[in-house]
Amino acid sequence: MKVLSFLKAFALRQASAYLLLASALTGAASVAGELTIYSSAEGDNLKTLASRFSKAHPEIKVTWVRDSTGSLQARILAEKDNPRNDLYFGHSVTNLLALDALNMLLPYRPVGVEKLKEKFRDQRDPPSWAGLWGFGTVICFNTEEAKKRNLPRPDKWSDLTDPVYKGQIVMPNPSSSGTGFLNVSGWLQLMGKDQAWAFMDALHQNIASYTSSGSKPCEQTAAGNYVLGISLPSRGATLKAVGAPLDLIVPSDGIGWELQGVAIAKTAKNLKDAQTFVDWSITEAAMDAYAVRADVVAYPVKTPKAKNLSSELASRMIKNDFAWASANQADILKEWLTRYDSKTELKK
Repeated sequence: MKVLSFLKAFALRQASAYLLLASALTGAASVAGELTIYSSAEGDNLKTLASRFSKAHPEIKVTWVRDSTGSLQARILAEKDNPRNDLYFGHSVTNLLALDALNMLLPYRPVGVEKLKEKFRDQRDPPSWAGLWGFGTVICFNTEEAKKRNLPRPDKWSDLTDPVYKGQIVMPNPSSSGTGFLNVSGWLQLMGKDQAWAFMDALHQNIASYTSSGSKPCEQTAAGNYVLGISLPSRGATLKAVGAPLDLIVPSDGIGWELQGVAIAKTAKNLKDAQTFVDWSITEAAMDAYAVRADVVAYPVKTPKAKNLSSELASRMIKNDFAWASANQADILKEWLTRYDSKTELKK
């Protein structure tokens, strides 16, 4: 009951967050002291980060627009000829690189950027983007439901192709979810093209549905609707903390991961405040806020990790080629949708 109550409360919070964060933009241009920021960070996490910035810079009013990674990227591209935002924050570097290739980012060297780990920042000077935090993936495994159905605990990705799991696995659709795409991109890099698509073909036979968001598979698993959900580690950790019978499995053969970054839109109406925001986003105070729920952050901080986040997450992240993922994203998604979109959940 505790978990179900949490899920209901979470749904209400998310609905509220979406209303707050997506009700923006009536066409008015940004002016001094105002910013419009697009983000694909998790809604409840973004509310916390937005509050932190507001306290640090009360003189700057921010209009936040939040959506899932794929949906936000589609909106950005649809608005390409009439941009309506100043910044991208908590948006995947894979997608920021795609925007950079279209000459949509404004290079800026934020104060303190040299402190960031090398793999967390654009190596050009000035850089077009900066990395902030990274997240991987876990298999949320409902131990109670597995016991009822006499299903084994998986250890590696290939275990999920066992026919015993038929109809008991959910994962995010990579065309709408950054979590979904990091999995597909990760499998292709980890296994190689032919083996990865063969794996996904076999996995598809056991999939009940592909969800629109990265957190939903773990929520559905926690509620007992399915036994396994490929999902966000932070969501699994939160659900487990309130009593969900979950085992958060980090596959032993390695996991894909995504880096969330910040960048200024080339057409930013309020450049001075946009630069102030980017400077703040890489401060230690901001990193402390990211570290509460992130698997890794751009430079070490002493902030305690959220309870139940696995210590194996960082060590099992593959050597991710973000440039390759960005350059091949369209082709990967086209192939994935052709093969598997028939099981994508219907939008309500």
